[in-house]
Amino acid sequence: MKIEEIVKEAQAFQPEMKNIRRELHRHPEVGFALTFTKKYVWDELVKLGLEPVSVGRSGIVVLLGGRKPGKCILLRADMDALQLTEEAEVDYRSRNEGKMHGCGHDMHTAMLLGAAKILKAHEEEIEGTVKLAFQPAEECFQGSVDMMASGLLENPKVDAAFMLHVIAGQPMPSGMLMVSGGGVGTASCEQYHIVVKGKGGHGSTPNLSIDPITAACQIHLALLEINARELDGNEYGVFTTCHFEAGKTSNVIPDTASMWGTIRTVDPENKVGEYIKRRMKEITEGIGRALRCETEVEFYDYCPCMLVDEALSKAGLSYLQDLFGQSVIDMKAVTGGRAGGGSEDFAFVSHKVPTLCAYLSAGGAQEGYLYGQHNPKVIFNDDILYVGAAAYVQMALRWLEE
Repeated sequence: MKIEEIVKEAQAFQPEMKNIRRELHRHPEVGFALTFTKKYVWDELVKLGLEPVSVGRSGIVVLLGGRKPGKCILLRADMDALQLTEEAEVDYRSRNEGKMHGCGHDMHTAMLLGAAKILKAHEEEIEGTVKLAFQPAEECFQGSVDMMASGLLENPKVDAAFMLHVIAGQPMPSGMLMVSGGGVGTASCEQYHIVVKGKGGHGSTPNLSIDPITAACQIHLALLEINARELDGNEYGVFTTCHFEAGKTSNVIPDTASMWGTIRTVDPENKVGEYIKRRMKEITEGIGRALRCETEVEFYDYCPCMLVDEALSKAGLSYLQDLFGQSVIDMKAVTGGRAGGGSEDFAFVSHKVPTLCAYLSAGGAQEGYLYGQHNPKVIFNDDILYVGAAAYVQMALRWLEE
């Protein structure tokens, strides 16, 4: 299939992809509870003459090609949304209260459906097999593991994997593609929950209570010193409290205070992460005892660093530059070779097969797209969906040919 044909067919499908994306955007769902989303994607695949298969709790896999011997490449799109109330002023706003496609997964799904349509039309040309995965529960780092446990990487065995992620609010024009270089592509992530237990009472008599709020605040401030004073300056480690909860009224000291947050590192062996966790426990327990409180520290939803295959990265950069020229850049030119602090549960796949991720600008700050992912006001430019669909197709066909 010629390069100009890929782009032309993707552009022809652009209006339909935009409609698909906006319909998904109106009906965001989270985690594995993707009743509307899964049926919608399934029906779209069936319309294309494909035979989708359920994999895991809510995932979908569909195969294309396989009529000629060869390798198998996996293309992934995540389908889940965020627990976030949308504030963007668009006419296709979320209709599901407290849920929003604020990370662009609706964009990913629409683009992979576009790629499916193009690949189906040229199925006879596929040298090997293209496996498409529509994945749930990326935001809680459980979807990839669930699908892998149900055979995602087998039957046929996957030899390489590729994913796209849209970004917005950055100083890159819409339609620019950034290909991750070899090595660590994204940070590891682990969530934490700290509970501080005191003794509640009247706000006028704190001397008769044990104030968990004061202790929790002291703990929060002390934990920041791990970054400031304990980590090597050349190491990347982030501890961030994102949710703090205590009490319900202005004149009652509560029994407990709780905080939730995230730990990020770019250490593939997670030694930095393990150090941070050990020190978090020690600091929390020490301050709790000093201020007469009991404490609990829980860690959950771990996701490792994504490992980007060096050879696949170089090949992918070449393939995509052949497709879109100077609109495709090596991500190292932007980051200086440093991995991003964001995390991606496709990392689990990257520890099993050679993997590549690329990022597609869906609205630059200079174009008026001022907010990034996970912001309730974020808007993605869905006029660039054809770029992602074409990139998926080009990556699959070129890699299978070599």
